[in-house]
Amino acid sequence: MKSPLGKMLRLTAAALSLGLCAGAYAEPVAHFDFITHAPDSDAWWNTVKNGIKQADADFNVQTDYRNPPNGDVADMVQLINQAAARNYDGVVTTIADYDLLKGAVSKLKAKNIPFITANTGTEQQSADLGALMHVGQPEYLAGKEAGLRAKADGVKTFLCVNHYATNPLSFERCRGFGDAIGADSKASTLDVGTDPTGIESKVSAYLRSHPNTQAVLTLGPTSADPTIRAVNKLGLAGKIWFATFDIDSDVAKAIKDGTVRFCTDQQPYLQGYIPIAMLAIMHRSHNADIAAARKELEKDPKFIKHLQEYGLKPVYEARNISSGPGFITPQNIEQVSALAGRYR
Repeated sequence: MKSPLGKMLRLTAAALSLGLCAGAYAEPVAHFDFITHAPDSDAWWNTVKNGIKQADADFNVQTDYRNPPNGDVADMVQLINQAAARNYDGVVTTIADYDLLKGAVSKLKAKNIPFITANTGTEQQSADLGALMHVGQPEYLAGKEAGLRAKADGVKTFLCVNHYATNPLSFERCRGFGDAIGADSKASTLDVGTDPTGIESKVSAYLRSHPNTQAVLTLGPTSADPTIRAVNKLGLAGKIWFATFDIDSDVAKAIKDGTVRFCTDQQPYLQGYIPIAMLAIMHRSHNADIAAARKELEKDPKFIKHLQEYGLKPVYEARNISSGPGFITPQNIEQVSALAGRYR
């Protein structure tokens, strides 16, 4: 008869063995930091976080996602200073305000911490900061491409609903759209803040006092969702030309029912996945050659599988990778809406 003590010792030894084996494989090979300007209330960034999480799993790394809770760009400075002090293996940061952030980012460079910029900011700003590369959507180009579609429909006047005017580059979307249709973007832009009730009220008031407004452009779900409600309550759904940036379930529904013509898509999943994957590949190979790392990523079977599963299409350039602009229309909304908020 086997003694209870012997059985307990064998079980303990087995558990320790499994734990050691699991630990040997689960221990991350690198620790990265991903810093954004987004407030906690902005659910759009959940898709970016999903991309980060998947890249962590695919490349066996650990990434901290950090952001100023209220979206205060000044607080980003402290987050970047902390990243430099903590000696992360790599950092990803948005460029919400180039002039405000460049001093803090220089500390990363001084400590030879490799970093990549993502989402907002221009490719030139990224290069000037000393980043390895930029992964994002050229904002002016995205606005202009949307505007060219409006121009083809005869649109000459518009309202740009800007819910994150604290980010200077947000105005590039409005400016690109205005330039495309020949309208003054400054006079056509409304700073609405982030409170849904306030946004709906401000948009409603503007459209009542400017009845000749032909089009509405919103810069993301935070402003799109309340604007959809405003347009519906005013009886303008399907009558006023309406387009937006980025998708969520409300935007998807509005595209299906004809309230919103299309959504300009910057493929946020890629903005989370690609920077972490690139840092991981370079860390693993001890090689800062961005071109070589990109070639390896392009051939990575897990990455290819994600692109196919989620219908994603990055644009590879000489140095950077563009995640947009793409367009979500009534023709492809069914495929995309099933993934909205998670992978699209």
